Amino acid sequence: MDESTRAPDTRPHFETVDPATGQMGRTYEGHTQDEALAIAQQTRQAFEEWRRTSFSHRAGLMKTAAAVLRRRQTELAGIMTDEMGKTRKEGLAEIEKCAFNCDHFAENAERYLAREPVDLGGPRAFVTFNPLGVVLAVMPWNFPFWQVFRFAAPTLMAGNAGVLKHASNVPGCALAIESVFQEAGFPKHLFRTLLIPSRDVRAVIEAPSIAAVTLTGSVTAGRQVAGAAGAVLKKSVLELGGSDAYLVLDDANIEKAARVCAAARMVNGGQSCIAGKRFIVQKSVREAFERAFVEAMRAYPMGDPRDEATKLGPMQSIKARDEIHDQVRRSLEKGARLLLGGEVPGRPGAWYPATVLTDVRPGMPAYDEEVFGPVAAIIEAADEAEAIGIANASPFGLGSGVLTENLERGERIAAEELEAGMSFVNANVRSDPRMPFGGVKESGYGRECARFGIREFTNIKSVLVEG
Repeated sequence: MDESTRAPDTRPHFETVDPATGQMGRTYEGHTQDEALAIAQQTRQAFEEWRRTSFSHRAGLMKTAAAVLRRRQTELAGIMTDEMGKTRKEGLAEIEKCAFNCDHFAENAERYLAREPVDLGGPRAFVTFNPLGVVLAVMPWNFPFWQVFRFAAPTLMAGNAGVLKHASNVPGCALAIESVFQEAGFPKHLFRTLLIPSRDVRAVIEAPSIAAVTLTGSVTAGRQVAGAAGAVLKKSVLELGGSDAYLVLDDANIEKAARVCAAARMVNGGQSCIAGKRFIVQKSVREAFERAFVEAMRAYPMGDPRDEATKLGPMQSIKARDEIHDQVRRSLEKGARLLLGGEVPGRPGAWYPATVLTDVRPGMPAYDEEVFGPVAAIIEAADEAEAIGIANASPFGLGSGVLTENLERGERIAAEELEAGMSFVNANVRSDPRMPFGGVKESGYGRECARFGIREFTNIKSVLVEG
């Protein structure tokens, strides 16, 4: 969110670019600040009636939204490919995940938000979960449908309303999401998309019609949004960056570990907060892991994102690609060794190959920073204790992984030792509507998904009835 201001009647425009070719796409006319505030007020008015609807009514509409997503799956996946370069296979899977999420909260919201009795030894007492109002969502480009539906399905099922400020490079996705809810039969103004620049977000947060805000994005954006929300005493949930560490222990199945780590690193072309980024390997198995890992990463060649067989498409923009390459270059200058990739291909578009660095140490960008692309950093640790220490010595704490054949050992480390909101053993970290999702430290606060997520934007109210 930018602190600069502009005249409220200036109309913004949003231009899209195909990352695979660098060619200009469609241009969208945005909303003025006054229009955005008016939309937020309309959404607040829609909330007043929606909050009194039954769970069964909401669930019927949410089930219809899932059906709309599945019916339009190919179209919606194509918009993602056009605007941010997502591969066709990953795009289709993302839409299905959104539909599953809608089904999940349609089926479970009433149970998640059921009144909880409290035994006070006399008067009747219970806790109830009431909707807060309109939730503003500030969302990123990397999972342009999933990030939004992850927030929207539980928010609407809880009786709230929503407005979306999406990333400026995916306006088509943003409008398509609004159209899904409209087609499903939700009230006209219950979920709206605001096509506004980042500098107008503060004004929307401060609007009386907004009750709370959720953001998925960078640490910088998180600080700005949290500061704006805090200044007007509004609840916020933040899912920020990550530099997820995967511990490869001396008793790991090296071939299996390499495949899991490659899948963790290469999800969405490496452009994911929960992608594995730091692979902390015990010294005794480092060389074997390096060989196996390089071969596993070779299985992700660059290709046309519109081909369903492609596993690595372009980065979201040439600017982003160049930033990734600069992090690799500076890491090599400081002593890292290149095992795979690391060269910008001579072709139009935002392409970058699967890349593996080793001998990565503190002071290198690949060690200290979040590299938002297909670049893996191998870090050596003498033993388990040092591996845990390296993993935790990060300002981030989103996801983490442990690779070991000793499941008791892996469970202990994952559950008790790693400072992260999610820790998986012998699997790559991923979000699921049935499990809470979120981080600690500079990876944010609050939770999405499951009963923990749907309760974030409710008034957890104590009620006592004495006769």
